[in-house]
Amino acid sequence: MTFQIDRNTVALVGVCLASLLFGLEISSVPVILPKLESVLVADFKDLQWIMNAYTIACTTVLMATGTLADRFGRKRVMVITTVAFGLASLLCGLAPTAPLLIVARLLQGLAGGAMFTCSVAVLSHQFQDGSQRGKAFVAWSIVSGIGLGFGPAIGGLIVTLSSWQWVFLIHVPLAILALVFISAGVTESFDRNAQKLDRAGILTLSFAVFGLSYLITQGADLGSGARIGVASAAVLAFIAFLVAEKINPYPMFDFSVFRIRQFSGAIMGGIGMNFSYWPFIIYLPIYFSGVLGYDSTTTGLLLLVYTLPLMLMSSIAERLRARYQARVAIPLGLLTLGIGFIAMRVGSGLEGANWLTMLPGTLIAGIGIGLTNSPTTNTTTGSVSPDRAGMASGIDISARLITLAINIAVLGLLLTQGIVSYLRDALGTALDPNELRALAEKIAAGNLDGLSQHSPKLAILDPSGAIAHAALVNGFGWVMLYSGIGVLALAVISFIIFGPKNVAPQEARGHHPAHSAGEARP
Repeated sequence: MTFQIDRNTVALVGVCLASLLFGLEISSVPVILPKLESVLVADFKDLQWIMNAYTIACTTVLMATGTLADRFGRKRVMVITTVAFGLASLLCGLAPTAPLLIVARLLQGLAGGAMFTCSVAVLSHQFQDGSQRGKAFVAWSIVSGIGLGFGPAIGGLIVTLSSWQWVFLIHVPLAILALVFISAGVTESFDRNAQKLDRAGILTLSFAVFGLSYLITQGADLGSGARIGVASAAVLAFIAFLVAEKINPYPMFDFSVFRIRQFSGAIMGGIGMNFSYWPFIIYLPIYFSGVLGYDSTTTGLLLLVYTLPLMLMSSIAERLRARYQARVAIPLGLLTLGIGFIAMRVGSGLEGANWLTMLPGTLIAGIGIGLTNSPTTNTTTGSVSPDRAGMASGIDISARLITLAINIAVLGLLLTQGIVSYLRDALGTALDPNELRALAEKIAAGNLDGLSQHSPKLAILDPSGAIAHAALVNGFGWVMLYSGIGVLALAVISFIIFGPKNVAPQEARGHHPAHSAGEARP
């Protein structure tokens, strides 16, 4: 018995380390984007794809991993994906150019998404006792939250003490350490009745998300015919996905769960967080460094104000959910999140804006994400019967990451368009449309030094750089306003979907212990 407890502890350490790596790769990389822009000669679209490649790849493997792990062994698949994540991280650290880094990030996302999905299945089987399983998932969720919450500060510290490569390379020894614990502690398990892999659903959904992201990020450089072609292909791929899920006897998405008000209302919470909060963490370091002029370490510390409440508010969020039900807790969290973005918009537009003027907004937004995250996770899985909790969790994670991937692209487009709009008003016809867009993308990357070398005309038109700086501020104003209004609208939609108060909340029928309070997901 003692051996079993010790072995479970070893397994928990390994799984927690793997989940820590997954979270760090989402939140630590944005801090180094301004550095990558100069070192790898990466343009703004490259920076978007360095982030987007990871999230799109994660989405691609989420639903497939569970089936593969059930069929071929959960421990075996987790070992393979952890090894793959370490190797992909090594490739990221060694990448000499932006295109190669994007490819490496795609591979890292495939491995990371699969590794993260495996962690849930492994812990669910490893801890058979209900109370022990609950404690294991609390520990796991805290460590996952640390990866997401402290990632920006860790990334900034690494860049200050070493080089940007180590933001990726640090995952290699950590992956090896996780592998040692996983190999020693995790007990192999199978499901002989595992369902068949939904290849058609995986391919069509992935193509639809990729097509839409590509259209948003690259559309300005495409001709009208090409834009129509890409848009049509993405729409057709999504229609094909819906058809595939309808006719497949083992679909990865069971759309009948959306008839459950509790589930659909909670999904709006997951979408709202990834509509605004998580994609904005990609661009907030650019604001702190490019607009306010702070170094990587200071930027990382300021981002803690944005991310720390995620962990600190979990217990309060669960108390709200227990007392007022999810129909109040989740819309309230989204409402707070939206108010935070509106406050950031106001603070960033003040004359002499600095970290103090941004502090209220970032803190309120952080509180909003903390109030939303845990109730959303627990409600999506708890609103269905236990045998469908895995399906519900898969749809929840997929909805979050798909929304994240698309809105990383949308926020980047809005940032660029806001800059273009300001430059057009300030400079008139001094620059032709192509020069204007190229300059806007350069400004959007946050590195305002050397702009005159990129555009010699700018040295005459804006010798002090004040116009470029004001254009970047305007672009961020567009982004914050879109995020704030969008998430406020989703708060209303969520409240409407939940409907009137339930005498007996649906989630009480089938709470799934694998998703306990405080679980942190992007």
